[in-house]
Amino acid sequence: MENNQKKKVMIVEDDLILNLLYESYLDKLGYDAEGELVYGKTAIEIAKKRNPDLILMDISLEGEIDGIDAMKEIRKFSDVPVIYITGNSDPYHVQRAKETGYLDYLVKPIEFNDLKNSLEKNFKPS
Repeated sequence: MENNQKKKVMIVEDDLILNLLYESYLDKLGYDAEGELVYGKTAIEIAKKRNPDLILMDISLEGEIDGIDAMKEIRKFSDVPVIYITGNSDPYHVQRAKETGYLDYLVKPIEFNDLKNSLEKNFKPS
């Protein structure tokens, strides 16, 4: 990968406004962010096609599978780093998320600096 190429971040969030917000945060931080208003199943397909450098994954998604189950499927073909964003900080969700080996677990509402700090701590953009 060339040094001047931005890291690709795939956003999996089923709330359009939050999706756009996270996309703007990531753009400001120098990432190539692709917001997706998606279902868990779609996230798996898109991850296969686009091979992102990082996934920002909401846990509660529309459809049959949640973000953690989607990551379990993605783990079958990729070790892409994941940062979960969620309103669910209960032990059940945290424990399930741990099974997928996440970089960070951010509880909504997420501010610009929350994401910035998490990325600086866990994920280097170049």
